Amino acid sequence: MPSWIESANADKCDFPIQNLPFGVFSKGGEAPRCCTAIGDQVLDLAALEGAGLVKAGGEAPVFNKPELNAFMALGTAAWSAVREQLTALLSKDGNPALKDDFTLCVVALVPMAEAEMHLPIAVADYTDFYSAKQHAFNVGVMFRGPENALPANYLHIPIGYNGRASSVVVSGTEFRRPLGQLKAPDADTPHFGPCQRLDFELEMGAIVGTPSTFGQPVTVAEADEMIFGYVLLNDWSARDIQAWEYVPLGPFQAKATATTISPWVVTRAALGAFRTDAPPREKPLLPYLDDPAPRHYRITLESSLQPDGAAPTKLSETNSSYLYYSAAQQLAHHSSSGCPMRTGDLLGSGTISGPDKSEWGSLLELSWGGNEPVPLATGGTRSFLEDGDTLTLRGWCQGDGYRIGFGACSGKVLPALKV
Repeated sequence: MPSWIESANADKCDFPIQNLPFGVFSKGGEAPRCCTAIGDQVLDLAALEGAGLVKAGGEAPVFNKPELNAFMALGTAAWSAVREQLTALLSKDGNPALKDDFTLCVVALVPMAEAEMHLPIAVADYTDFYSAKQHAFNVGVMFRGPENALPANYLHIPIGYNGRASSVVVSGTEFRRPLGQLKAPDADTPHFGPCQRLDFELEMGAIVGTPSTFGQPVTVAEADEMIFGYVLLNDWSARDIQAWEYVPLGPFQAKATATTISPWVVTRAALGAFRTDAPPREKPLLPYLDDPAPRHYRITLESSLQPDGAAPTKLSETNSSYLYYSAAQQLAHHSSSGCPMRTGDLLGSGTISGPDKSEWGSLLELSWGGNEPVPLATGGTRSFLEDGDTLTLRGWCQGDGYRIGFGACSGKVLPALKV
C-alpha cells in the first residue's frame, strides 16, 4: 500500500503507511499537540481534527493536547477508527481530502527536522520488570554463580518493581551522572559521590491505554487489549549505587535518575503481523498467567554508543522475542492483587538479552562486570558509560517490502554536580 508521501515508500523507512505511530510535537514555539509520522514528515493531528478529516469519536477534541492520554482513554474502537481514517488519507489511491488541500498540507505536514518531539504521554505510573531470562541468568551468574543464577521464583512470576514516573524523559534529553551512596567491597563505610558504573538497559516499554477497575484483576487477553502501543526504553542504571542500596527492598535511587523513551508510540495494530509465540516454558505457569496466544513480538533491537565528538560503535543487536513474559502477562500479573492500572501507565520489559554475547542489552553484561572492556570503533574501550557518551537504541520489524520502526531513543550523560 504506497503513500502519496513519497518518502514513506523508501526502503528501510521507519514510518511507512503501515506504521502510523503516535507522538507529540511542536514547532517554532507553538503549543505541543498530537501527531503521527509518515515518511520523513510529522503530520499534525490537531490540524486534521480541526478540519474535520480525523474524528476519534469523543465528544471533545483529543489531539489538540500536549499528551496522547485523552485519545488513549477512548479505547480500541477509537484507535482503530483513527488508524483507518489516516490510512485512507495518506494512501495513494485513498481519500484525497488532505492530498488535494494544498493549504492544509502546508500547515499539517512538518519536516521531522523542523519538529521538536515531546514526551508522548503523561506517565501515570512506571513499573519496570525483569522479563528476559538470559539477562537474569547472566546477572545471576556474575553475582551468585551458575548453579543459583536464576531466582527461585523466576520461571513462575514476572518480577518487577515500581519506579519513578517523574524521571521518565523523551529521547534527546541530556542528564547528569547520578550522585549516591557507594561502598567499595573492602571499605568499612560508604561514601557519597558520583556513580562510577553507569549503565544502559535496552528495553521495550508498553503503554496502557484503557484503565482497569480497582480491586478487579484482568486476564492476559484483557490486558493485551488494554495496551495502546510500545516504545523503546532505556532504564539508565547506577550499578554501584544499586549494589549498596538494594538490600533488602530492591532498586531505589540507582534507577531514579532517568528513564528514556522514544518519542513515537508504535501501536499494537502496526505490530500485529509480527506477533510470535513465547519461548518454551521450563515449568508450567499458573492458570492466571498461562496464555497460549502469540503475544510476543519479533522486534529487532540495536544499541550503539557514541563518545563526545566521535563516531558511534554498535554494541549489540537482540530481539524482543527473547522476553520470557509478554507485556500482557506483566500487566495481568500487575493487576492480580486488585491494583488498578491507569491510562498512561508505562511498563518496562527489563533488559532484553539473547543467548549470544552480541545480543546482550547492557554494559554490565557486555563487559562482564567491567572485567572485559568493550572496544570502541574509534579506539579506546568502555566498561561503563563515561561523561559525554550518547547511548542510542533503535528498533524495527521487517515486513515484506516495508519496515515498522520506532525511530531513535537517545540520551547523553553529562558530568555529575559538584559535591
